[in-house]
Formats: sequence, structure tokens, C-alpha cells
Amino acid sequence: MTTSGTIRAGMGGWTFEPWDTSFYPAKLAKTKQLNYASRAVPTIEVNGTYYSSFKEPTFVKWASEAPDGFVYALKGNRFVTNRRVLGEAGESMMRFLESGVAALGEKLGPILWQFAPTKKFDPDDFGAFLKLLPEKQDGVKLRHAVEVRNYSFVVPEFVALARKHDVAIVYADHEKYPAIADVTGDFVYARLQTGADEIPTCYPPKALDEWAARAKIWAEGKAPDDLPRADPTSDAPVKPRDVFVYFITSGKVHAPHGAMAFMERV
Repeated sequence: MTTSGTIRAGMGGWTFEPWDTSFYPAKLAKTKQLNYASRAVPTIEVNGTYYSSFKEPTFVKWASEAPDGFVYALKGNRFVTNRRVLGEAGESMMRFLESGVAALGEKLGPILWQFAPTKKFDPDDFGAFLKLLPEKQDGVKLRHAVEVRNYSFVVPEFVALARKHDVAIVYADHEKYPAIADVTGDFVYARLQTGADEIPTCYPPKALDEWAARAKIWAEGKAPDDLPRADPTSDAPVKPRDVFVYFITSGKVHAPHGAMAFMERV
């Protein structure tokens, strides 16, 4: 019997100019960067899908370039989440999901729906959005995560709503945004965003040790007791969960090395 889910760590994207010298081998062609990156880390969060539309051949190409077992997390398009009435997002959501994301097949990881810091929690409004999230697309199972950036979400009602729809709340290690460590879905999604460019592993070794320990607790199905929760009185069922950890934003120059050093610890 499996007692622990799979832990994967990666970074945002695979094209970033400083990585040409800090991460990629000298003289590696740009066209080979995805091939290299997807063998250095087991997952990558794709940011480009938030800003632009891609067609099926692109997803087919990404799937073919990454090795077996590799997983892409896709950021949902901004036209879905940047709206006043979230319940009206259905058409934009289907346009994004029908653009070919299912072509990733087993390499399709969580879909991250990111909300603006100005978006406040309204149970009816957010509940209407969660109801729109489909379980499958073209026969491929979908896993959804929501990243909220307004402190109005730090309430038990938000946790209950996410749990009801089996949607993961993203844990954001960020200087400004709320940190919500409640486990609500059948996987865990963390974005580590307080690294530093002068640290060769993005986060200091001691912090990496701590995050690796938390990831192991998450993978076993429990919640770390040293992270803030919106509803400390209610626990999710204990069961093995896959864990996705991304080194994003601050310390981006060494984000790939942060993910690699993290994977060595787990």
C-alpha cells in the first residue's frame, strides 16, 4: 500500500536569459533548453499560458520533448480569472481548456487559477467559479488549484468551499500575499517566492531542509503544524497526496538549482 504521494519540485518556465549562463550548459541551443530542463527537474510551471493562447501542436511538442514521468503545471488564462463576476467565466474557461491542453496526456499536472490581489472573497461568486471547473477534458483527468492574493480569503468558509469542490488552495510563501496551508484537494501545491539571487540554491540550505520536511508531511496526507491555516479546527482526510513545489519570482536566477537541491532532500 502506498503511504506517500509523489513529491515534485521545479521552477516557472524554461526560458529566462540569466539561465543561459547560470543553469544551461554553454552553447546549448535554445531549442534544446526544454529537453535539458525537463531532465533536470520533474516538473515545470508554465506561465505563458496565463498571458497567451497556445494551440494543440504546441502541447503535443511539449509532451514529446519531456521524459516519461515529467509533469507540467499550466497557469490558467488570465481572461478566466480577471473578471468582476467569476460565475461568467465559463466560456473563457472552455476556450482555454479546449485549446489542446489534454494533448499533454499523463504529463498534464495541476491547472493553476491565479487571482488578482484586488479580488476579494465572496462565497457565492467564488463558489460559482469552482462549480465551473470540469473534472476531465477530452478524457484526461483535470486537477485544479487556486491561488488567491487577498486576505479576505483567510476564512474557514473559503477552506470549506475549496474542500467541497476538491480544489487545492495554493500555499504561497510570499512577502505580501496570504499564506493558507489548509489541505483541501487530493494534491498539494506550494509556490516558494522569497528566494534570493545571491543564494546559489535560491533558498538557504536550512530553509530547503524545512520545506523538504513539510513536503514529506504533505505527501503522507497530513498538514505541517508550523504553517498558518485559515481554519485550524478542520482537517482534511489523511491520505497520500502528490506534492508540487515551485521556486518562483524572487531568486529566479537560481530557481532551477533550488528545485534540484530540494529534490535531493526528498
